[in-house]
Amino acid sequence: MKYLVKNQDYLFNLAGQTSHLDSMENPYPDLEINARSQLSILEACRKHNPGVKIVFASTRQMYGKPQYLPVDEKHPLHPVDVNGVNKMAGEWYHIVYNDAYRIRSTVLRLTNTYGPGMRVKDARQTFLGIWVRRLIEGKPLLVYGDGKQVRDFNYVDDVVDALCAAAMSDDANGEIFNLGADDPVSLKAAAELLIRAGGGGTYEIIPFPADRKAIDIGDYYADYRKIRSKLFWKPIVSLEEGLRRTVEYYRENSGHYWENGHAA
Repeated sequence: MKYLVKNQDYLFNLAGQTSHLDSMENPYPDLEINARSQLSILEACRKHNPGVKIVFASTRQMYGKPQYLPVDEKHPLHPVDVNGVNKMAGEWYHIVYNDAYRIRSTVLRLTNTYGPGMRVKDARQTFLGIWVRRLIEGKPLLVYGDGKQVRDFNYVDDVVDALCAAAMSDDANGEIFNLGADDPVSLKAAAELLIRAGGGGTYEIIPFPADRKAIDIGDYYADYRKIRSKLFWKPIVSLEEGLRRTVEYYRENSGHYWENGHAA
């Protein structure tokens, strides 16, 4: 870490274990990656590059089941899984090091980031990824529960813009910001948008698997007015346009992302 952080002006801290199911089945690796390793990064910065600016990619998962909508940064924190607890520790390490050691740090709580490059070979990270794969393979999209759960989504380009805005602003130091969208939709509506973006397909409403039902948070969408007012960020790419770009990308590059990948 000394070699990696030395002489760097900015550190975009995006590494983490993001599977909620994996965190419940194997909690100790999640603890090492999302908590202890974050402390190791910060200690390396404190000792070898205290002038660096850090932007930490956190998650909306630590809010748990929302008590009100949209969820703002003042919402109580009540994680429903081990991943949320460890990510919460990771983000607060950054805030402590900002406040105590003046190592400039900003936290962004991401929500359903999607787009080219996301994991699509299985459902361990994002359901949109496996939906895209199944669409391209001509298989139905599997929507858990009743499909009425509401979510917000951010296209990867918009998230990159938020990361850069946080890095470039000293007004963001020591702050936590939600990312969000203007067009939260139900999972059923998201499936229909993906099918339209892909030029056809089907979806099935199926019961929740028990392991996923235990950590489902119900409806969630964020209030992102804080980052909009402080950093002048807002998402530009609509969900339908982002899904279109994503399907197009994986149709062209599916062979690089899963075995025997092919366009439908």
